[in-house]
Amino acid sequence: MSEKTGTLMDGVVETVKTIVYALLIAGVFRTLFFQPFWIPSGSMKDTLLIGDFLFVNKMAYGYSSVSCPFSMCPIDGRLFGDEPERGDVVVFRHPTNGQDFIKRVVGLPGDTIQMRSGILYINGSPAPQVPDGTFVETYERQGPAGRTPVCLEPRVRFGDDCTKDRFIETLPDGTQHAVLDAGPSRVDNTGVFRVPEGHFFFMGDNRDNSTDSRVQPPSGVGLVPYENLIGRADRVIFSSAGRSLLFVWTWRGDRFFKAIE
Repeated sequence: MSEKTGTLMDGVVETVKTIVYALLIAGVFRTLFFQPFWIPSGSMKDTLLIGDFLFVNKMAYGYSSVSCPFSMCPIDGRLFGDEPERGDVVVFRHPTNGQDFIKRVVGLPGDTIQMRSGILYINGSPAPQVPDGTFVETYERQGPAGRTPVCLEPRVRFGDDCTKDRFIETLPDGTQHAVLDAGPSRVDNTGVFRVPEGHFFFMGDNRDNSTDSRVQPPSGVGLVPYENLIGRADRVIFSSAGRSLLFVWTWRGDRFFKAIE
């Protein structure tokens, strides 16, 4: 083999080694520290919008089998785990269909949860809601699934304004966040849910357009085991109003590094 050929082969080997090392480092980083997540649906409006891009803090609650891609971590239970606090926005693995969801923790182990006329009751006491204006968006197909938003208006055409009432909800520990209401819905009134040990109750902030713990699987989420929590969402890194994060001209300038409350 000539010296030129040997040099070329050495270069190829070094390139392959660099790629392998980079993939290993990225895999370790994603498994142990932060996982990228893109918001595909409107269930957490207006806290999170379709097209928001964020990193999920995987150190917040420790590690379980779902911490690795494809649930490949050989972990039984949870390691180095802290439980989420009420009001945390969390990415978790759906208990039955394996998809990753993002919702807000409203029920902790031992709590009772109920919805009455659109008001959240925790351990028999209402979480107060104070009116905070109106959330307005365009009635159009949104996100990769192309779904249309739920509106207060009984009849709305494509291109029209779609409105929802906005409220600030206060949880028992005093934390506050915005919720949206689009009028009466089938999940505005529920029975009493008792959250067992090792499970959590999740709801979307866009209350009338969220698949969450108010409905049992497969059509809903039901109660989520602790082992299914992936991490806490703390901050939006950037956001795109277009169909792709690569369309930089559609990025929302007011959402760069926006804290999630």
